[in-house]
Amino acid sequence: MADVKREIERKYEATGDARLPDLTRVAGVAAVDHRGVIELDAVYYDTDDLRLAADSITLRRRAGGADAGWHLKFPVASGIRDEIRAPLSDTLPEDLAGLVRSRVRDTALVPVVRLRSARDVHVLNGPDGEPLAELTVDAVRAQRLHGGDRATAWTEIEAELADDGDPAFLDAVERRLHKAGIRPSASHSKLARALAETSPKRKRQREHAAPPRTAGDHVLAYVREQITDIVALDPAVRRGLPDSVHRMRVATRRLRSTFRTYRKVLDRAVTDPVGAELKWLAAELGVDRDQEVLDTRLRTRLDALPRTLVLGPVRARLRIWSTARRSGSRRRTVAMLDGARYLALLGTLHALLADPPLLPAAAGPPGKAFTRAAHKNHERLAARIAHALEHPPGPDRDSALHDARKAAKRARYAAEAARPALGKPARKSAKRLKAVQSVLGDHQDSVVARDALRTLAVQAHAAGESSFTWGLLHGQEEATAAARERELPGVWARARKAEIRSASGG
Repeated sequence: MADVKREIERKYEATGDARLPDLTRVAGVAAVDHRGVIELDAVYYDTDDLRLAADSITLRRRAGGADAGWHLKFPVASGIRDEIRAPLSDTLPEDLAGLVRSRVRDTALVPVVRLRSARDVHVLNGPDGEPLAELTVDAVRAQRLHGGDRATAWTEIEAELADDGDPAFLDAVERRLHKAGIRPSASHSKLARALAETSPKRKRQREHAAPPRTAGDHVLAYVREQITDIVALDPAVRRGLPDSVHRMRVATRRLRSTFRTYRKVLDRAVTDPVGAELKWLAAELGVDRDQEVLDTRLRTRLDALPRTLVLGPVRARLRIWSTARRSGSRRRTVAMLDGARYLALLGTLHALLADPPLLPAAAGPPGKAFTRAAHKNHERLAARIAHALEHPPGPDRDSALHDARKAAKRARYAAEAARPALGKPARKSAKRLKAVQSVLGDHQDSVVARDALRTLAVQAHAAGESSFTWGLLHGQEEATAAARERELPGVWARARKAEIRSASGG
């Protein structure tokens, strides 16, 4: 079974006559425990076209040392990575294979580099003997295994913070190393350096992406951003990281909305089938996410009640009901991510970026395409809000307001896509539309919550329990919905004023 470690480290060049300074002079260090030299032998895996390396992800099988095994590292921030470990085995463990599947899809992983290191280990201890950091001097020998057979060697220094340590301690270590002439490494990882130094020697022209100019450029930039988010969030969803399902679902919806909004730019004959698959993916992700949102809402409402108004085993019933509904949901989500339909969708998205289905209007300036799309979205939203408010309070109005919420999302995402091209007008419009979406979203959450509360009240009554508290919470949700309906016209009026009316923002 894989386990996770947050790795906070810094790498330094060890060149010339530079030697490790006296590290006991680092503030907080009472002693340095020299553990000696250990031999490490690691083989790094990637696709033929180095997809993992392109995203600064490393996958290795390492022998030697206390943590021999399979290691998969994801970047979190500069100098910070999450390392997922699995026991040493001949083949890649399925847990780790799943975490890179969104990037490699059906492409085989092959050995690309072998690194053999002689690691000289020094542990920096505090006054009570607790480890503060581990500092190592690595003599590295690298051999290219795929895409060439060149070799290289270098020596580097690593300073890795102890678990739960203060990152500021590494600043003090770095200052001491700097005084000794030791400078930060230009490479973020050993693999990156090995790949760079063992690449076939040939002249390469550096390619610089041209800034987006046309309507097609801007739409494709937004499309690429959402596809990148879907692929990058896949491992986080598999690991159950907070908010990962929500963020992946939002990226899916943004992408689908962009296809629908900019049909004059992207050929709908190509994008409509992709949009249908994105709708399926959003629905699959929503099974767990919707229940999570509902659970949080009901618990928050319950926690806000005075104890005297909580009658019967209310919390226990809510917990049991929630557990039953969420049982196995994460397993179902991971199974979906491993399924052929999802992997086919990822392949389709990759192909769409490689050969985008641009229409003639894509070659034109973005202002006209974006303002026309914004106007159509505003008109659609205006019609749906007006239609909803024509109904008296009740199920028909609730359903119509839910349709208006969908239209608000579509309008907001279109404005977001226009921001790089149109600047402040698009930014202001997106902000106002987000406020409309928020009001409509809270209203819809209240509708869902009321249905759940009625179910819980019926179950409590059937079990001979008091249903008073469930009825009270139901009444609060009714009041919330009514308040949002009163708030909507004013919020919508402000959004209407912020509509993008011309490419110049006039």
